[in-house]
This record gives sequence, C-alpha cells and structure tokens, in this order.
Amino acid sequence: MNEYLILTAVSLLISAIGFRYYIHFFSVGYGFSIAGLAIAMVILYLPNLTLPTIIMCSLLLIYGVRLGGFLLYRETKSATYNQRVSGDIKDGKTVPFGVKVCIWLSCAFLYLCMTCPLAFRLEQPKVQDFLHFDIPSIVGLVLMFLGILMEIIADKQKAKAKKLNPGRFVDTGLYKFVRCPNYLGELLLWTGVFVTGVNMMSSWQWIFSILGLILITYVMFSGARRLEVRQNKSYAKDPEYQKYVSTVPILIPFLPLYSVIKYKFLVA
Repeated sequence: MNEYLILTAVSLLISAIGFRYYIHFFSVGYGFSIAGLAIAMVILYLPNLTLPTIIMCSLLLIYGVRLGGFLLYRETKSATYNQRVSGDIKDGKTVPFGVKVCIWLSCAFLYLCMTCPLAFRLEQPKVQDFLHFDIPSIVGLVLMFLGILMEIIADKQKAKAKKLNPGRFVDTGLYKFVRCPNYLGELLLWTGVFVTGVNMMSSWQWIFSILGLILITYVMFSGARRLEVRQNKSYAKDPEYQKYVSTVPILIPFLPLYSVIKYKFLVA
C-alpha cells in the first residue's frame, strides 16, 4: 500500500507542472509523469526486478522522456503550434483554479491507472528466474516497443513532410495507412503495458487497469477528432484531401472508420 501512495504522489507532483502552464497538464506533464513513474517503480520494487520488468520500465522511461522533451521543444520552437494553442488555452489564465485542481487530479489518476499493470506485476515476489520471459511479458514488450517505434517514426515523417510542404496535409509513410499513426502508437504502447500484468492482477487491480486502458483509448480518439476538425478547416476544399480522408482510416488500420466528428461524446 505504501508503494501505491508513493506512486500517486509522484504522479501528482510531476503533473502539477500544469499549474504554471495549463496545457502542460496534458502534454509535458504527461510525458514526464510517465517517466517519473517508471523510475519510481524501479526504486520501489528493486528486489523484485527481472530482465523483462527492467526492459518494461526502461521503455516507459524512454517513452516519457522523449514525449515530454519533444512537446517542450515543439512548444518553444514551433510558431505554428504556438498559434494553435496560444493565449488563454495555453497558459490557462482564465481557467478557474478549482477547475485546474480537478483536471490535475484527473490527469494524475489517469497516468497512474495507465502504468499500474506494470506496478502490479512488479509487486509480485520474484519467484522466477531473473531471465524468465512469460507469454504476457513477451507480447506486452513487443507491443510497447512497436508503439514507441511507431510514434517516433510518425513524428519524424510528419516533420519531414511539413518541412517540404508546410501547406499540405501529410499522407506519406505511415500516414498512407492510418491518418493518426502517432495515436495508434500510443494505443499499442498502453495495450502492451496492460498485457504485461494480465496474469498478475487481482480483481480490484483489473478494474484500475481496464479503466486506464479505456480512458487512454478515449483520449486518443478524442485527439483524432480534434485533428480531423482542424484539418477539415484547412483542407476541406482540397480534392486530394477529400479522397484521402474517405479511403484511409482515421486511427485503426483496416477498420473502416473514416470520421469521428459526429461523435460528440469525444469532445473533451
């Protein structure tokens, strides 16, 4: 129980960066909270570490540091990004303090739920050989690695395409197969984290783990909706864009879901 309290405190402490800049609750605070939780789990469960769990924590640390650093760099260097989230939305000056507190607590809770399957695995006494990989750990690690790799590649491909043609939507590389490959990478990563703990969880632990996976899935689809709204405003009159959005799934490859604008419950 003490370990859970410490992990909660870590998530609350790091995500509190959003009180300085409102958008950091969801961006920089997200990435660095995940990295902080990964480090905390290594320290708290040091005697129980095995090679699989060391790799899992390392992947989460890499993911969190890369994401937090990438978002921080983009915020300070990208004029386009700053225009999109400028003013009150970015700094949250007009957002009531009570609302900020609710968002802070919600974000910290979400980050905790997303990472908790790994914590539940780590809390089990190390009765196996240090090098032992079971099926959930193998499947989970593969999904985590693929998810992080997909995000990195998608970000690089988008940056390269926008540099060549800033005024055009991106439909090259991974974007040929799905319109939000970075969000798909997120879903793969967190599905992998969930899988790592499936054979180690009690009934109440299942509730928190499933809740975390459902909530991050909602967040990704909500983000895809915001992107679709933004792109429609910019490229609605472009015939190539219309063909692209009518033939390429928005988030899940091979799933014929091409638009989520009509789903108002995704507005967040």
